[in-house]
Amino acid sequence: MTTSIREITRTYCNRSDRMAAISFFGTFAVYFTTLWLALTYSRTWWIVVPLIVVNGLSGVRLYVLQHDCGHASLFGSRARNDLAGYALSTFTLTPYRAMQFNHNRHHSHIGNLEAREAGEIFTMTLAEWTRASPLQRLRYRIYRNPFFLIPVGGIFVYAIRYRWPRNAARVGRAGVLLQDLFVLLWVGMIWWGFGSAGLWVYFGTVMTAGMTGVWLVYLQHNFEDTYWDRKPDLSPVQAALQGSSALDLGWLFDLATGNIAYHDIHHFNARIPSYNLRRCHRQIRDRYDLRVIRWPEALASFRLKLWDEDTGRLVPFPPSKTATLSPGPDSRARV
Repeated sequence: MTTSIREITRTYCNRSDRMAAISFFGTFAVYFTTLWLALTYSRTWWIVVPLIVVNGLSGVRLYVLQHDCGHASLFGSRARNDLAGYALSTFTLTPYRAMQFNHNRHHSHIGNLEAREAGEIFTMTLAEWTRASPLQRLRYRIYRNPFFLIPVGGIFVYAIRYRWPRNAARVGRAGVLLQDLFVLLWVGMIWWGFGSAGLWVYFGTVMTAGMTGVWLVYLQHNFEDTYWDRKPDLSPVQAALQGSSALDLGWLFDLATGNIAYHDIHHFNARIPSYNLRRCHRQIRDRYDLRVIRWPEALASFRLKLWDEDTGRLVPFPPSKTATLSPGPDSRARV
């Protein structure tokens, strides 16, 4: 079956500069139009609120396109992908090379319990939770609470953490600092043209995009039947197809998020452009009955907090008086 899936995905790896340009410039058109309108009507809440939402979602789509550029899968040549990736950086608030480096590390360690630091959202094992101190448990409870993780995590990651992201020194300090300068100039232009009200509108769009991004990142790998393991038993294929989700939340959702919700196929073959992912996934799942997550299960997944190595499931926090488990592998409790 794996060989057949690999053969199908290869047929969707063809990159189209025409489709890439439509997606790239079309998304920018929506982004700039909705932002300008929101800034212009910043004092009319019933106009500005829907515009902020649409602008935030277009910001998510810009990030997905930048992510494609990092995989060299959006345009036909690596040079065009890199040029587009840099051009997107100011508006996604994400340094291109750092994003590319860190995300490729994530792909290399998908499903590996011994390399969880490469993931976007940390998951503690049930055995680690059992051995953790009260303070470690409290910190992890706060961290995994969706009312903290999504709003605070969204604004922290995109507005603060990405000003100096992980491995920034390894990919080039100058590039990160230059990108931060462009972000400062971009925010300064908004303040110069629209004052403090414009800054609040822009903050709203960043908050919307950040929250949506963190929500998506969470759902991509945090669901009950996901996959984690340790080497040498770790299966890269199983980690891709089972450890990554396929969210079917409707055509409009796919349009707004650049089809990135079909994350299992993306991890199986990262060369598939975002504009081909939906069609590719639908062909494969119709033939091989791949598991799909829809709205009820997607929302319910936020109650799942810990990886149970014994059952191979993501589980909720245990009752506070649960008996202490015997120490398992990798007993370090990291938060």
